[in-house]
This record gives sequence, C-alpha cells and structure tokens, in this order.
Amino acid sequence: MRTTNPVMTADAFVGLRGMAAGSTMTVQGTVNKTGWLLLALVLTSSWVWGQAFSRAPVQGWMLLGIIGGFITALVTVFKKTWAPVTAPVYAALEGLALGGISAMLEMRYPGIAFQAVALTFGTLAALLVAYSSRLIQVTQKFRLGVVAATGGIALVYFISLVLGFFGIQMPFLHDSGPIGIGISLFIVVIAALNLVLDFDFIEQGSRNNLPRYMEWYGAFGLMVTLVWLYLEMLRLLAKMRGRR
Repeated sequence: MRTTNPVMTADAFVGLRGMAAGSTMTVQGTVNKTGWLLLALVLTSSWVWGQAFSRAPVQGWMLLGIIGGFITALVTVFKKTWAPVTAPVYAALEGLALGGISAMLEMRYPGIAFQAVALTFGTLAALLVAYSSRLIQVTQKFRLGVVAATGGIALVYFISLVLGFFGIQMPFLHDSGPIGIGISLFIVVIAALNLVLDFDFIEQGSRNNLPRYMEWYGAFGLMVTLVWLYLEMLRLLAKMRGRR
C-alpha cells in the first residue's frame, strides 16, 4: 500500500508525446476511468468491512491488499501501457486493505471511517474547484516544493519502518500529543497538494495528446493520492480521538 505518490512526474511524458494519432487522452475520459476505479475500491472494501463486522478473520485479505497493491502499483509505474489492466487490479487490492483498516478503527472509534471519507472527498472537491478557477497554479517552484516534501515524508516513513523492526519507535510520528497531531496535519496538507499535481498531470496529458491508455494511468495516479490522503485522515482523526 503506497503512502506517497511519485506516479505523477514529468518522466511519465517521456517518449509518449506525438505517439497518439487516433484515440488520445482526455480529461473526461480520465474522470470516467477514476469513477470505475473508485467503484472497484468501494466494492472490495465494503466486502472486507462486512467480513470484519461479522467477526470473520480479515488479516489475510488486508495483507493481500497491502502487498498486492504495492506490487501492482510498481508494475503500473514502470509499464504504463498495462494501466488499463493493472489500475483496476490496484484499486480492488487497495480496497481489501482499506476495508480492513477502516473497520478496525471504526470498532475503536465509531464514526471515524465516515469522517475520513467525508474529509477526503471534501478536500478533493475543494482543491478541484481551486485548481479549475486557477486560485492554485502549478508553477515549477510549487511542483518542486510538493515533490520534495513528499519525498521527505516517504523517507521518514521508511526510516520509521526500519526502526520498527528493531523495536524502536520514531519520536512524535505516531504520538497523539500536540506535536504528533501537528506532524499528521502537515502530512495531510502535503498529501492534499499532491492532488493538485494530479490534476495538472491529467490536464497536461490531455493537451499533449497522450495515448488513451494514459487515461487509466492518470486515474491510477489520482487513486494513489486519494488512498494516501484517506489513510492520513484516518491517522489524524485517530490521534485526535485518542486524546479524549
């Protein structure tokens, strides 16, 4: 399961410009593909959610979703032409993971899953309006700043994972104190700003007449960010609820 989104980079355009002659990438086509991916994610996450609340073991499904989703994401990044197949598979696998994670937190903090979903899609809608109205513009400095911050977060999570194998917990990262909540807020902001980069990638891909399969790749990249943002919303809400 990815926690950051290196998918939407300028490298994704390399070797693709001018390839498409007939069918090309469009914004509307990417929106439609995103809808199908969301449907796949909702279906599998709802199933695992139901299994969890019926007291059936779901750890195996969650593990399959986490590992399978990560592998599928890597394949999609390096084999963009496979995106029409791998993107739906990724969404379905992520649904297995998110359904289990959401259910476990819901049992501990009732209502947290709905709150995280509402905040995630509320953020998506607000940033889409801001981007469409050009209140937010993707300049080179903006892009570099978001990418650098995202890379820094990925590095911190990786170090935390390695330290965890030795029984060492990184200070503040998982704490529910003011500093821990502040860190989560910062990560949520960076995850949200990645949505703006996704919007720009999709728009630029359409303008550059990329091949139609890039609609699936654009939808996949947007899904990666939405999954990350949702997980960070869950983490932030859990920290805040844990202080009560």
